[in-house]
Amino acid sequence: MNEQKIQEIHVVGAGLAGSEVAWQLVKKGHKVVIHEMKRIKKSPVHTSNLFAELVCSNSLKSMDLKNAEGLLKEEMRLFGSLILDCAMENRVPAGKALAVDREKFAKCVTEKLLKTGLVEVVDEEVKEPGSEGIWVIATGPTTDGELAEWIKKVTGGVLNFFDAVAPIISAESINMDVCYVADRYGVGSGDYINCPMNKEQYEAFWEAIVNAEVVEMDDFDRKLLFERCQPIEEIARSGKDAMRYGPLRPVGLRDPKTGKEPYAVVQLRKENVEGTMYNLVGFQTRLKWGEQLRIIRMIPGLENAEILRYGVMHRNSYIESPKVLDKFLRLKSDPRIFFAGQITGVEGYVESAMTGLYVGLNIARLVEGKEMVEFPRKTMCGALIDYITSAHELKPMYANFGLIGGGKNREKVAQKALEEMKQFIESTGEKHIEGGI
Repeated sequence: MNEQKIQEIHVVGAGLAGSEVAWQLVKKGHKVVIHEMKRIKKSPVHTSNLFAELVCSNSLKSMDLKNAEGLLKEEMRLFGSLILDCAMENRVPAGKALAVDREKFAKCVTEKLLKTGLVEVVDEEVKEPGSEGIWVIATGPTTDGELAEWIKKVTGGVLNFFDAVAPIISAESINMDVCYVADRYGVGSGDYINCPMNKEQYEAFWEAIVNAEVVEMDDFDRKLLFERCQPIEEIARSGKDAMRYGPLRPVGLRDPKTGKEPYAVVQLRKENVEGTMYNLVGFQTRLKWGEQLRIIRMIPGLENAEILRYGVMHRNSYIESPKVLDKFLRLKSDPRIFFAGQITGVEGYVESAMTGLYVGLNIARLVEGKEMVEFPRKTMCGALIDYITSAHELKPMYANFGLIGGGKNREKVAQKALEEMKQFIESTGEKHIEGGI
């Protein structure tokens, strides 16, 4: 490639991964062209024209270093992640989790990128990468149309799994004479609203869910449901008490009105900073909309629930990265083309953004004439990249300590991983930020 082609950088898709790719480039002074189709055509799960729109949930999961998700965030923070910076600036109370006001978060990401003056946005549906320059495919797991066909052609096909979204309700429609504010075991600052159920109410609720009508989907296969986003109706069908030991687990949520733990609890988490909207925790679903309204209104305290956004299910696609991508997430058959985000086989908001950070960092090094680098294998970032580029049988993967091993003392494992990442940053000359999130 000649120098002119190398300087031409295109990012297809302005989701979490695409936005992070662009940020890692523009903060080093490199111009980026972002190709985004949402202004002219939206996918079935997108509603906003802003960058980094969160679809399934407003939670970016735990910030605790003893949790793999917390370690992943802390490693990314060392590189000045745009996604984490905007998440922290637009955080809503959620106990140990990092949850955000979706609209303000997306607006933050969009504005920070555009105000650099180094980002050109082209409103178009890309059919395939151009013949010149560097291209990053960060179109996400719902990629379709001609671009999806091009991806199938160059990768030999794609793999699929099904994912679902939970409903959002109006805060004004919650009956606080029945519900109560509490965090599990009192850990937090009163971030969740809890709807208590007795045994009779729970069993009627379970009966309604297992017999409710669902939206039919072409080629739907329960075996392809992603484990972390199981629809509530599928959880219910696995056993009468499955919900009580899953998303409706009442342990540590003592009702102040009775002084006892309820038989089951439906939890609600803030959807925005103002607290005018709440989502139903763990209630991803593909129930028909009329059924969703009927069943949600069976929950004590939600008898008059106003649903602001109904739950939906969608098919997620990802490529067989170990076969078609190299260790830098470049297409083996055409090293001008990189992939980033959930389409590479990671699962989760932060995991998706991390792949974008990794790709953006390495493209910046490439155009600067520096050697591209791999994250250390014993860091959470490095372990995830290693998994999706070397797994014998790739399955969607989220951050977990099983990827890096190191023993049962997770805090010690996390500290060691952070030290390795700091040493990596110092040895490569990448930006190091002191402190912590």
